[in-house]
Amino acid sequence: MSAAHAARPHTTRTLLILGVAALAFALAQTTLVPALPELMRALKTDESGVSWTLTGYLVAAAVFTPLVGRLGDIYGKRRLLVIALLAFAGGSIISAVSASLWLVVAGRVVQGVGGGIFPLCFAIIRDEFPPDRVARGVGLMSAIAGIGGGIGLVLGGVLVDQVSYHGIFWLGAGMGLGAAIATELLIPESPIRTPARVDVRGAVVLAIGLVLPLIAISQAHDVGWGSPRTLLLVGAGLVVLVLWVALERRTTQPLADIEALARPPVLLTNLTTLLVGFGMFGSFILIPTLAQAPTSTGYGFSSDATHAGLLLVPGCLAMLALGPASGIIGSRVGNKVPLAIGGFLTSLGLALLAVAHDTQLEVVLFSLVMSSGIGLAFAAMPNLIIEAVPAAQTGESTGFNALVRSVGSSLGSQVSATILAASAVAGVATDAGFTRAFAASAVVAACAGVAATMIPRARTHVHAPVLDEIGSAAPLADPAYAREEF
Repeated sequence: MSAAHAARPHTTRTLLILGVAALAFALAQTTLVPALPELMRALKTDESGVSWTLTGYLVAAAVFTPLVGRLGDIYGKRRLLVIALLAFAGGSIISAVSASLWLVVAGRVVQGVGGGIFPLCFAIIRDEFPPDRVARGVGLMSAIAGIGGGIGLVLGGVLVDQVSYHGIFWLGAGMGLGAAIATELLIPESPIRTPARVDVRGAVVLAIGLVLPLIAISQAHDVGWGSPRTLLLVGAGLVVLVLWVALERRTTQPLADIEALARPPVLLTNLTTLLVGFGMFGSFILIPTLAQAPTSTGYGFSSDATHAGLLLVPGCLAMLALGPASGIIGSRVGNKVPLAIGGFLTSLGLALLAVAHDTQLEVVLFSLVMSSGIGLAFAAMPNLIIEAVPAAQTGESTGFNALVRSVGSSLGSQVSATILAASAVAGVATDAGFTRAFAASAVVAACAGVAATMIPRARTHVHAPVLDEIGSAAPLADPAYAREEF
């Protein structure tokens, strides 16, 4: 072993720092959900107004996820990860100190820049870790995406019940700043770069194409899925995205390599990600809502926000355990196997919840089955993407995978909310509504399992070991380090 390699930071330390960074962003996706009633009172707004605290974050994250991942490929993954974490922390502080709805929303939009955290973490793991630890490292990061969503509901409930919604934002600020400092001081800069110009035009067109349908989806519960406004926004967004694809194909140095995204392993993995994200976030909305409903409804448990979130803790622990396990399984039999098993297991858990959710024990056990499937699936997704693309495209490709997961999450939460609202009698959702919502998510998750079985085996890419000089900011000096087998 060379002296340079001997001085290389231990991968466990790097993984811990990246885990904190990923967890900070994952928590922010759901910690605010239990606080929405308090936000409405404190900010003197209604359901439509407060929903922008979620919509602004989702839209910003969707836009910045692929952009930041691409910038990381060009300028350095560690550098962009620090910037993304500082933006996330800054947005958290803005929201924490604000007493105006639109200032809180503005802070959430700035927080959304942190959407690039996950693809940057994946890229750093791929560049820095020994080959035998990449799959497990990526699996753990992926599991954190699901774990953070579940824990966020628990933690958000505790903070709302014991402190206030301000505590949620201060927590995010502290985690973001701490992770940014640790990343700058303790994680080496990746040696793998893709020198290129930033495709600003492509980024703007992509942002418009994503923003229009995501706004429509987030507001569909209020105005209706079949309303002219919803259909117009979704249709316009899809047209813009089609134009964006054509534009990127004609751009010399595009924001995204359309040919890479269109490869069957990448395309089908992203489709599966969309469907699994749908099922996961549908359940995250349904289970706390069911638990907090009064017992007079015939199905609720009259739980407070804290207790409702605790019902998801066993599932979160299962995701934590099965994330790395999925990486190990995938490295031996192929990552499509844990992805397919995860999709079908998620569907089974949701189907059981549709049939039986009368007791807290049933909800805990069946959500444990569902979460086990999510843990397996989420860990396999980025590993499949990493297998299918060159090292130089890791950031942008895993960034798009994270973007697709965000879109699926938005669809799942909004469809579930719409089904519940359609079943309501005198403003209260019925038990039949929960049954139909769980069943709809189960069907979508089953489709994810089917799609996963159709993913072809990707051609293997052989990438460089880390350079002897880990901190080098230059492109690889020896082409042999970066060779790829196509």
